[in-house]
Amino acid sequence: MKNTVLTLQKQKEEKDKIVMVTAYDYTTARIMDEAGVNTILVGDSLGMTMLGYEDTLSVTMEDMIHHSAAVARGAQNAFVVTDMPFMSYQTSVYDAVVNAGRLMKEGRANAVKLEGGVEYAPHIEAIVKASIPVVAHIGLTPQSVNAFGGFKVQGKDLKAAQKLIEDAKAIEAAGACMVVMECVPAKLAQKITEELTIPTIGIGAGPDCDGQVLVYQDLLGMYGGMRPKFVKVFADAGETMREGVKAYISETKEGTFPAADHCFKIEDSVIEKLY
Repeated sequence: MKNTVLTLQKQKEEKDKIVMVTAYDYTTARIMDEAGVNTILVGDSLGMTMLGYEDTLSVTMEDMIHHSAAVARGAQNAFVVTDMPFMSYQTSVYDAVVNAGRLMKEGRANAVKLEGGVEYAPHIEAIVKASIPVVAHIGLTPQSVNAFGGFKVQGKDLKAAQKLIEDAKAIEAAGACMVVMECVPAKLAQKITEELTIPTIGIGAGPDCDGQVLVYQDLLGMYGGMRPKFVKVFADAGETMREGVKAYISETKEGTFPAADHCFKIEDSVIEKLY
């Protein structure tokens, strides 16, 4: 059954955890969809995981549209949420609506996601008025990494915690259908989840959110380098891939691949008549 804003809202009401995972291409989206995830996030994290950037800031609208459309073709049942990249909505409410529309029309997304709280409530409201579902993102917002001075937990002191609560309530009032909370203390995330009527999705925000999201390369052990504290590797697909490629290299060099089973036949009489 196709996941929608209504089915996701019902999951919150019934305390049925929502499962979200990233995907950036058709093949991976099909695998995630067949596995049964509720939501696929086409994150601007693709800048780091797929394009090799140091952060998400260089990702363009064209990047997001390209990857979103590929994912949408592979997701039959999952609800596809696509990130609005850096500077695609910060410049004005008008730009926010136009670019959100492009992600829906060209990228075939089911919803768009943007970072920020109170300051971007007018943008969320305008996008929602254009009949485009919006998922908000508060806490550690990667597009603001330079302003934060790095990837750090947010909302740890009284002032910062109160600001996150105000942000959450503002985006709900503006019409957001869900909110992602990243790197937020677990008890604060629990409080926000209890106070909101819309679903909360956590990433480094504890077990009491209405759902969880992880970057698929992280949960499958495919992304090297720094591993955030909130990541759990559920299967070491990265090592499996490396071993598979090494075996392919070895058999190719030894001449054992391709074997007879992998070859097409031709009658010897045809070969004999060639000149």
